[in-house]
Amino acid sequence: MGAVSDGGALVGAMIAFLIMVAAGLGGFLPLVAVFVLTLLATRWRRDRKRNLGVAERGSGRTASQVVANLGAATLCAVAAIVFPRHSGILMVGAMAALAEAAADTVSSEAGQAAAKQARLILNFQLAPIGTNGAVSLEGTFAGCIAACIVAWVSTFFGVVPWQRAPVIAVSGIAGMLFDSVLGATLENRGRLGNDSVNFVSTVFAADLALITVLVVEGVRM
Repeated sequence: MGAVSDGGALVGAMIAFLIMVAAGLGGFLPLVAVFVLTLLATRWRRDRKRNLGVAERGSGRTASQVVANLGAATLCAVAAIVFPRHSGILMVGAMAALAEAAADTVSSEAGQAAAKQARLILNFQLAPIGTNGAVSLEGTFAGCIAACIVAWVSTFFGVVPWQRAPVIAVSGIAGMLFDSVLGATLENRGRLGNDSVNFVSTVFAADLALITVLVVEGVRM
């Protein structure tokens, strides 16, 4: 479908395998949700994005981009395989990372496709659409919906208990906003690249979900 490069497809297949080993066949469905959401958002109003100079490259997302977006979820899945006793809570972190990955990409792509203006997340000054750290109401709303969809899919197919869907969704949304903060600061200053920002943001979402479950629900590792 051209959504990813050959290398990206190979890495994605490996990641899907590891998550399915950790969570069963149902673990594949949240990945499908992330793929479908990001594919639709990326292709929506592509001509406008191309005119703005922010359209995704024609060859699709590369292996490094796939790792940046799905690496944190994979690390949680590997930990769940190694420590099966704690797989339940670790999969909450994995799903939160997937929710963030979907929210971040969808918010960016939808904002570029539909927003009339964007503002920097730190000071709300007007900024060109596509600027690192710039957000829009349209994009943010779309990203929140994407995070909720991934959270719902992960609970509907039994990857995690339904009671933890709000934790996954909120953590994904928080990670999306944290991504914008990193973009407005470290990425704009050249200290982090886009892939690094994406990876750190998914780790942030996973950690936030894990800490929330540990503290609020009193789960013991």
